[in-house]
Order: sequence, then structure tokens, then C-alpha cells
Amino acid sequence: MKKTGLKTNDLILQTITKIVLFIVIIFSFHLFFAGHNAPGGGFIGGLITSGAIVLLLIAFDVKTVKAILPINYVKVAAFGLLIAILSGIGSFLFGVPFLSHTHGHLHIPVLGDTHLATAVIFDLGVYFVVVGVTMTIIQTIGETE
Repeated sequence: MKKTGLKTNDLILQTITKIVLFIVIIFSFHLFFAGHNAPGGGFIGGLITSGAIVLLLIAFDVKTVKAILPINYVKVAAFGLLIAILSGIGSFLFGVPFLSHTHGHLHIPVLGDTHLATAVIFDLGVYFVVVGVTMTIIQTIGETE
């Protein structure tokens, strides 16, 4: 195998990453949505999603990953923080204390009876904050230029 630049051609790792990436992302979504009634939530879902992106960075180079995911992770973290804060402030509209959450059931035609909680909105904010901060730290540490 001939070295080209800084990295060798890791065909097996790249092929497996393409398959495993979707499994890891689906598992992170499962943990995200299970987090209200079982272990999981926005924090662990965000960490697992960050792990999937790191797997992409290991298998491919930074230029390729930035072409696939042209994301500014600082903005992702700020957006997540905004969602989390707004979910807490939303409780003031109903005259209840900050970060008070409620839940209920809704019948959705395809999904059937679905349990909905306003904590999902807060967890979504946490999810984005964790992905944004984790990937910003990893990319900052990993920069060679």
C-alpha cells in the first residue's frame, strides 16, 4: 500500500464506517427518545452522535468530512443552548416555575398513541449543545495547522 500524503488508503475502515455510521446514529436517536422513561436522553445521545462523527474523521480526512458535513459546531452549540433556554422560559407562559415540564398522549395516525413530553424540547437543546461542544473540542485538539 502506497502512502499518499499523511494518510494511507484505509479501504476496509472506510467501508465499515459507511455501514456502522447509520447504526450508531439510529442508536443515538433511540437513546435520545428513550431518555424520558429509561436511561438516555440528550446528553448520551449527543455523545454517541459525536462518536459517530469522530469515526468519520478517523476513517476519512478532515476535508472529506467537512465536505460531507459543512457544519459550524459552535453555532450548533449556541442553537442548542437557545432551545434549552426557550424550553424553560416557555413554562412562564403558563404561570409555572422555570423548567416545569408537562406531558400527554397524542394519537398520531401512523404511530398510534404516542407519549409526548415537553422535556423532549429541553433534551433536544442538550443534544445540540453536547454535539456542538464535543466536536468543537475534538476539532480544536485535532487541528494540525
